[in-house]
Amino acid sequence: MASPSHTQANADDADSLGPEERVNPTWTEAPARAVSRLVGGPVGRHAQVGRQWFWTPLRVVLLFAVVTLALAWFQKSPCVQQYVDDNGVVQLDWRGSRQFVALCYSDTVPLYTAERLDQAGTFPYRTSWVDDEGKPTAHVRYMEYPVLTGMFMLLNARMAQGWTVIAQSGWLPNPMTVIVYFNITAVWLALAWLVTAFAVSQLARRRPYDAVLVAVSPLVVVHAFTNFDTLATAFATAAMLAWARKRPLLAGVLLGLGGAAKLYPLFLLGPLLLLCWRSGKLRAFLTTLGATLVTWAAVNAPIALLYPAGWREFFRLNTERGVDPDSLYNVVAQWTGWPGFDPGLAQGQAPEVLNAVSAALFLVCCAAIGYVTLSAPRRPRFAQLGFLVVAAFLLTNKVWSPQYSLWLVPLAVLALPRWRLLLAWMAVDALVWVPRMYFYLGVENKGLPIDWFLGTVVARDAMVVLLCVLVVREIYRPDLDKVRQSGDDDPAGGPLDGAPDRFVLRFGRGRERERVEAAPAATPVG
Repeated sequence: MASPSHTQANADDADSLGPEERVNPTWTEAPARAVSRLVGGPVGRHAQVGRQWFWTPLRVVLLFAVVTLALAWFQKSPCVQQYVDDNGVVQLDWRGSRQFVALCYSDTVPLYTAERLDQAGTFPYRTSWVDDEGKPTAHVRYMEYPVLTGMFMLLNARMAQGWTVIAQSGWLPNPMTVIVYFNITAVWLALAWLVTAFAVSQLARRRPYDAVLVAVSPLVVVHAFTNFDTLATAFATAAMLAWARKRPLLAGVLLGLGGAAKLYPLFLLGPLLLLCWRSGKLRAFLTTLGATLVTWAAVNAPIALLYPAGWREFFRLNTERGVDPDSLYNVVAQWTGWPGFDPGLAQGQAPEVLNAVSAALFLVCCAAIGYVTLSAPRRPRFAQLGFLVVAAFLLTNKVWSPQYSLWLVPLAVLALPRWRLLLAWMAVDALVWVPRMYFYLGVENKGLPIDWFLGTVVARDAMVVLLCVLVVREIYRPDLDKVRQSGDDDPAGGPLDGAPDRFVLRFGRGRERERVEAAPAATPVG
């Protein structure tokens, strides 16, 4: 049995665990056991686990992540090649719809010019332009991303332009500036995913090797550099780690920064509220909430005050946007001929009914998650609720851009560490990219019909729904939860870890709510 002092140290550093306290994946997970045969097979019963001075679980995870991120760069590399045209002008080589045929499309490449980052003297949210100029659909546009992401894009653009200036003197290689921009952006996005893998390894505590699933995910190979979403996953998982280490103020700062980069990190506040309410730890939640709001406001306020029209662009576009090709609404429309909730919209007119239905469905799911949280026999783990909320948002939202699936990866690994199942889901989700690209290529250009694409979307969504069902089952049957089987209560729980319940829902006699004092969770045993 681990001593109390040693158990507390384990909460802060997964690599400080003793050999008897770690869960060995080559004993418990079939994929790990199969791969281990390449290097001699599963760890022996008398192996001196924990004696290797360099190859700690964290370093192994990070090495896997570096290799996977290198593969992700090579996957996008066909789209950052250049050639000289007949007029002697260097061009980006997207001839023959290479971005679709080679499956290498990345938003970062066209956004360099589309967001006017290539022009000297421009500044996101201040600089505007006219789309469809000279047409009835002409309208003014600004930077379409949240403030932190927009500033990230600007910084990378200026770094790329600086590289080009130096390169023209002969000191550095001199490819097209947009190629340099992509590569600089990819470096930062790769570092952000390494932060994500690091945080998950620490949050897994007794199961640090679960973070290998984050490191080698097929979704990373396909989407790490498709857009800028690894920034948000880094902030979100780092915030969870800060909370796990009982630093609610820092957790709030990180969530605020994440919310200024993408919306989804803010969804983690809902699970925290529910868990703190059940445990009577609202003071810690309020600290995190306050820090989140102050940080988000501090990042956004200067742009909102100086360039209000540009700052509102992100919110305007999300309001006016129609159904995404990857959404279930589009699946139903394509397969049934349904015209949608808002047929015949004019340019710039928001699909108000679609927005209302999407929001209502998400709120219903959140209410159901709240019920599960307060009625479960044992307090759910933070990662379990975080996964359910983010998955509910993606399933009910009108937009599910392919790279959004990265949001689920760290949460799924922490919530449901079942290797074979998670690898199957991630493989299916990554494969959506193939028919999506060939659908955009067009049947007339030897692409695929839309039904191939929609079929993989349904398969992906069905897999995510299955994961949600299994998470809910383990919430109501904590004896099936692999994390709790290993002796932990909630490694990501921070102030909630091992705390007694203060308020739960009871539906016995009279179906009344009642306050209860539940017994504390069992002390983790090594």
